[in-house]
Amino acid sequence: MKAAIRSGLLALAAASLPAVANAHTGVGPAGGLAHGFMHPIGGLDHVLAMVAVGMFASILNGRALWLVPTSFVVMMAAGGLLGMNGVHVPFVETGIAASVVVLGLAVALRWSPSTAAAMGLVSVFAIFHGHAHGVEMPLDASGVQYALGFMAATAVLHTVGIAVGLATGRAGANAATAMRFGGGAMAVAGAGLLAGLI
Repeated sequence: MKAAIRSGLLALAAASLPAVANAHTGVGPAGGLAHGFMHPIGGLDHVLAMVAVGMFASILNGRALWLVPTSFVVMMAAGGLLGMNGVHVPFVETGIAASVVVLGLAVALRWSPSTAAAMGLVSVFAIFHGHAHGVEMPLDASGVQYALGFMAATAVLHTVGIAVGLATGRAGANAATAMRFGGGAMAVAGAGLLAGLI
């Protein structure tokens, strides 16, 4: 029971880390690496989606533990490059909010597609997240340092999700229920983002 409570609290803590609902305010430390690192962490939408990617990868386990998050980071970097160069990507905010819904549901329902399908799914969403990061790069920041910063922050958030998922998997049925609840809470938060309520 203690493990279930701990897992539930971890999931809720991950879901409520930042008080800010939207990462795209342009507020934060100006400069390459630091600004890039803080940008994903400063928005609830990004935090939830990136932690969910890690939790999703933990459900799939095996090679998916590193292939799914790596796919996200690589395609997010590609999206960031598009944003930094002023290339328009439609429906970015909708895509980001939808990623929270879909990835939250994947965790809640313990969806187990093939690793390739999971990589494809997270890659599509990663382009939206990366584009948002790229568009918000300060004019005086180094593009390389900024990209390394947001990629590093994303990897950290994925690692948090993987750790929560693996710890929950070892803790028994009650903890698995708590993880499903956490995924459902993420999906609800994503729906709130889509509706403009958060």
